This record gives sequence, C-alpha cells and structure tokens, in this order.
Amino acid sequence: MSETKAAPVASPLPDVDGAEWRTRVDLAAAYRLVALFGWDDLVFTHISARVPGRHDEFLINPYGLLFEEITASSLVKVDLHGRKLGDSPYPVNPAGFTIHSAIHEARPDAQCVLHTHTLNGVAVSAQRGGVLPLSQQSIFVLASLGVHDYEGVALRDDEKPRLVADLGARTFLLLRNHGLLTVGPTIADAFVAMYLFETVCAIQVRAQAGGADLVAVDPSIIATAREQAAGATRGIGAGALTWPGLLRRLDRLDPGYRH
Repeated sequence: MSETKAAPVASPLPDVDGAEWRTRVDLAAAYRLVALFGWDDLVFTHISARVPGRHDEFLINPYGLLFEEITASSLVKVDLHGRKLGDSPYPVNPAGFTIHSAIHEARPDAQCVLHTHTLNGVAVSAQRGGVLPLSQQSIFVLASLGVHDYEGVALRDDEKPRLVADLGARTFLLLRNHGLLTVGPTIADAFVAMYLFETVCAIQVRAQAGGADLVAVDPSIIATAREQAAGATRGIGAGALTWPGLLRRLDRLDPGYRH
C-alpha cells in the first residue's frame, strides 16, 4: 500500500515500476524531513527502505549528497552487502549499510530502518540509565526499546548477530555512545518513531539540565503504552495519521524531492 497518494504512479526511471517509485518518493521525503528537523549529520547516517516485492533489494542515500539534496531518482538501489544494483552515477557507502543490512535480513517486517547521530540521542545513549520514564512520550519508547553496546564504528559483520539480538522484535534501539535507530513496516512509521525517540531524548536532557528532582512515570502506565497509542491514533497508527501532513509541509517548502 502506498504511503502517499500524491506520488506519481509512472516512474521516470527505466526498470522502476510504480510501487518502487512511490517508495522512492517517500524515502526521499524522509531524508528531507530529517534535514528539516535538524537530525542529519552532514552526509553520514542512513535511512534504508526495502524495494516492494524484493526481499534482497534496498534503497539508500547516494553517498556524498546532503540529506536536503536527495531526490527520489538519486536514491541508489543496493543488495544486502551494500553493492550497487543497476546503473547509478552515485557512489554508496557499503560500510554504512552494515547495521541496516543486518536488520533488514533478520526482520522481514522492517521495511524501513532509520539511524541518526543527533546531539540529544548520543547524549542519552552515553548515560548509564539510558532512556528514563520522564515524559508521556517516553512511555511509548520504553514499551519497545532495545539497547546495543558500542563496539566501535559498525564495520564488522561479526557484530550483526549481537545487533539483531539486541533489537529483537522491537521498534526502537538505543546504540550506546552512538545514536538512535528505529524500524517500521512503512517509511512513515519509522520516521514518526524517530520523531518520538528524538523528542524523548531532548526532553530528558532538558529535564536533567534543570537540576531539580525528577518524577518518574509509574511502570504500570508504561505496561499499557501500546494500548494507549492505539487509542490516541484511533487505531490508524501515528505514521499513517501524520505522513500526509508532513508531505504537504515539504511540498510547500520544496517539492523537488519528488523528482
């Protein structure tokens, strides 16, 4: 199912069908939104999305382009090893795909994997207590959160099993001393999960900076977070509910991501 009805069905690229083109448009939008919200780290970090109907084919950013420059047609198609598939003038960073490939391979439900190095996220990842139950937003993250210890820059294949085990079937992964990661059954879901994750970290850092005693959310409330989320979004899901509006915002600013 398409995440946006605004994307053109016909693809301007050879050998790219309508389903892949719609995924390209949504993924390019996610890159632009990450830049808009200030979560980008120059040309580093990635958002990857599985090509519809292709278990071992993925779309990822062209290495060297800023997130605000990425378009649907500039995204590069790669295999599970980060090797380019098809003709593209842009390079890719195979080493940067290590984390993404591990998760995509182990989690068929993870159509999108989003990873950031934000200041708030890295700050919380460096705290021994990790994400704390300090806000309403935090209960949704804590209800589906894994933690992966830092092993250096993610270049080695032998780290993949540990990374996958630490994520498990969860949506959120705190990468110690490194950053944040979310997965989703759609690009919209992964993006909105990251919005929530980043917000939780920002609130936590600010609350701690205030220097006052902090009040924790009762664990019994966290235990019902999923039911509360379903009620708050009327069962539609936060991704589907907010994605059309996010695309409208992008279109008002610059619809060039659709090219």
